[in-house]
Amino acid sequence: MNRHRARVGYLFVAPFLLVFVAMLVVPLAYAGYLSLFREQLIGGTTFVGLENYARALSDERLLGGVLRVGEFFLIQVPLMLLLGLFFALALDSGMLWLSRFIRLGIFVPYAVPSVVAALMWGYLYGPEFGPIAQLAETLGLPAPNLLGGSLMLGSLANIVTWEFAGYNMIILYAALRAIPSELYEAAAVDGAGAWRTAWNVKIPALRPALLMALIFSVIGSFQLFNEPQLMQRLAPNVIDSAYTPNLYAYSLAFTSQDVNYAAAVSFLLGVVIVAVSYTVQLAANRRRTP
Repeated sequence: MNRHRARVGYLFVAPFLLVFVAMLVVPLAYAGYLSLFREQLIGGTTFVGLENYARALSDERLLGGVLRVGEFFLIQVPLMLLLGLFFALALDSGMLWLSRFIRLGIFVPYAVPSVVAALMWGYLYGPEFGPIAQLAETLGLPAPNLLGGSLMLGSLANIVTWEFAGYNMIILYAALRAIPSELYEAAAVDGAGAWRTAWNVKIPALRPALLMALIFSVIGSFQLFNEPQLMQRLAPNVIDSAYTPNLYAYSLAFTSQDVNYAAAVSFLLGVVIVAVSYTVQLAANRRRTP
């Protein structure tokens, strides 16, 4: 009987395992295989071992892209998580009118495809015909060059924050709804008001959800691609083919036709994401340990 149940369980799991192996494991293995070779004009494909990885570690364009997304992460992620936390606490307080409508309105940008979001904000950022530039001209102020080199990273951060603040709000709001009511009752007995309850009860209880949202944000930041790839057409002198590591790998594979080196760059980017995610999780666990 137990064997029969185990077989039935394997049958239910089999579709997921097949898709997982076919769509993730096999492509990863093939990319790892490609990263160990190099295409040459003379001699064809040659096995080079870890030479592509050594080249990537000394590639200034790749290292510059990694540092740039690191800066992007430090600027954008804290702002996005603070906004998500603020919206979640405001909705959970029960003090807002039309809270369901407000919650839906904050979450809707996440449902907008990133391509559409980048095109929409690219129009808003336009230095000549964009609404922001026109408003500045109407007020007699100089139009900010939101597509310039000094403001481009902030402009991209604004797009990503607009897209994902609602997503993080939903994660944190769901975690707030799962907090036992006994904690609120104990806080009320101690005379805690709304602000003190939020600071001493709600936010400490949200630490696991905040950590999960932070790790998701680490992964998303280092995989930044759609937004800079589309904004590159509006600001080609600012966003080059190596503006982010993902954009660099894409350019290597589909523009330069250097698939082997692109595979090595992608693998190294995966290692960086795992290392940063593990560091964040380790730091959070150490902070919680008394």
